[in-house]
Amino acid sequence: MKITSTNIAKLATIIWNGKEVTTGIYKTPTKKPIYLGKEAVKGDVVSDRKVHGGVFKACYLFSENHYKYWKALYPSLDWNYGMLGENLTVKNLDETKICIGNIYKVGGALIQITQPREPCFKFGVKFGTQLVLKQFINYGLPGTYVRVLEEGFVTNGDTFKLIEQAKNSLTTAQLFNLLYAKEKDEALLKLAIKNEALPLIKRKKLEAFIK
Repeated sequence: MKITSTNIAKLATIIWNGKEVTTGIYKTPTKKPIYLGKEAVKGDVVSDRKVHGGVFKACYLFSENHYKYWKALYPSLDWNYGMLGENLTVKNLDETKICIGNIYKVGGALIQITQPREPCFKFGVKFGTQLVLKQFINYGLPGTYVRVLEEGFVTNGDTFKLIEQAKNSLTTAQLFNLLYAKEKDEALLKLAIKNEALPLIKRKKLEAFIK
């Protein structure tokens, strides 16, 4: 895996249900290194701290490989890296292989895979339709948030070195599909609720589905 683009956003205002709402989803590429802090990317806007930012969502990664799919669905949009709201566009990021809890060294930072991105209405506003939320869920490859274990700068071209492979874990794609599945796989649920790379509140919610 290699960083293709580092992306940050300025505060933007959108209209939702007749009201003004602020967002940091309109990220654009920066040619400069960006600093991964413990709770956010330095210089990036996080408008709603309830659902973005924080220890378990310090930085969002999305795969460059998926851009072809989304561009084909929405060819009329003004495309650039950061379009999916990611801080880091990463070549060959594969959610079907990356496990929750994996630890990587990238640039000057040490990061841990935590949880997939769950799309919200702001994502729909950016794409011009709330139908994109269902499309995103059905596609099943949502990118991943990370926890920053050691802060540091990262830049375009930096590669990811696996430092520690998570044991008894599930992949980012498996967890994402588990979150939205009507019938939830109990074996995967048990793996998820024991995984300390996930925030406790999410593990508690998943635990409620165990029969």
